[in-house]
Amino acid sequence: MTDEIKHEWPLFEVFVRAKRGLNHVHVGSLRAADHEMALHHARDLYTRRNEGVSIWVVRSDDVASSSPEEKEAFFAPSGDKVYRHPTYYSIPDSVPHI
Repeated sequence: MTDEIKHEWPLFEVFVRAKRGLNHVHVGSLRAADHEMALHHARDLYTRRNEGVSIWVVRSDDVASSSPEEKEAFFAPSGDKVYRHPTYYSIPDSVPHI
């Protein structure tokens, strides 16, 4: 590793919640010295038109994810839980709307 790479600012993932949204959506990544700087940069880069009401930033190193290559084994346990699917339940005719 070169000294230049060792001294790079850490990478942050940015999530923004829109005014009409209920959840935060990943909008991009940026580099910053710390969380406070990442929040300010994220505000300037991703909410220039006042479309956001909340911003989350998290260091990319702190994100844990599943591997696409292991998707079969990782998601297999949910396959035998048929009660999690709405088709498992029968709806009585007396129930007008669900």
